[in-house]
Amino acid sequence: MAVTTWHRHSMEQLIRKLQRDYPSLTFIEGALPCWSPGDRQVYYAPDAVAGPASLLHELAHALLHHTTYTSDVDLLKKEVAAWERARSLASHYAIELNVDHIQDCLDTYRDWLHKRSSCPVCQTNSIQVTIRQYTCMNCGHTWRVSASRLCRPYRLSGTLEL
Repeated sequence: MAVTTWHRHSMEQLIRKLQRDYPSLTFIEGALPCWSPGDRQVYYAPDAVAGPASLLHELAHALLHHTTYTSDVDLLKKEVAAWERARSLASHYAIELNVDHIQDCLDTYRDWLHKRSSCPVCQTNSIQVTIRQYTCMNCGHTWRVSASRLCRPYRLSGTLEL
């Protein structure tokens, strides 16, 4: 099978194939690609440059039963697993995924994790002790982070709550 050149019509064809192959999932056009486990809905942005890649990545989250994560490292592991599964799906549907795009996406999570885990006092990378708290093994400082993976990685010292 030849690799598909992507435009809106190609995306619509892919969506039809995915709906046929995964009838327990709902595919919905949206502004941002994401997986909604509670609704079993995969959102996709059809006109995005990386639309097919993002669609297959979010489908991979669904197929891997990703619903939540227990730590920042766990989230990164799930992102890597979803991209690996997306590559397998791409091969099945004769879609070429750009490896640089995949690494750029993963870099956003790596950068986010690095910022959250860097001690605000001594800048040492530290350990996550709860979903919202880190402790520095170098200087002993403790700080809290936002529970959201989508917001800026604030690091709050002391008793401040997010």
